[in-house]
Amino acid sequence: MKTTTLTILTLAAILSSTIALADNNVTATQTVPQTMQCATITPDEVKGLFDKWNAALATGNSDTVTARYSDDAVLLPTVSNKPRTNHAEIKDYFVSFLQKHPQGTINSRTIKLGCNTASDMGVYTFKLKDGTHTKEVQARYTFQYEFENNQWMIEHHHSSAMPEKIAASK
Repeated sequence: MKTTTLTILTLAAILSSTIALADNNVTATQTVPQTMQCATITPDEVKGLFDKWNAALATGNSDTVTARYSDDAVLLPTVSNKPRTNHAEIKDYFVSFLQKHPQGTINSRTIKLGCNTASDMGVYTFKLKDGTHTKEVQARYTFQYEFENNQWMIEHHHSSAMPEKIAASK
């Protein structure tokens, strides 16, 4: 009897959570298999994922950059107010951004590792060209990577310009 009651209560909780998610226009799409295998990645390999993305920027090809993102990735870019939630929107952002010939350098970072996920977050500086002038823009960033189809893909990328002016080095 206790097992049956516990099972019914558990099912009721799951059902009410599902209904609550539906009421808030949130969908839960990820299912985790009971015997999930976790892909391993080292902090140095996570650093290499940024390097690959930065190298994709250097190609000037928006398709090459967009290919670094998973199909359902979310990009919250530095120089656009519009969240990009699919490949077409991500590509559209990079078509414009790549005209500035961006190249990034990491200033500081924190890396966190999980089961089939890795996060790289910190501060980076981009050199951007505008005609004959080059300017540097410092921003906070987060890359959330997910292991899918036997490769590490960008699942979420957030970049925002620093809200306060940085004092020049002396």
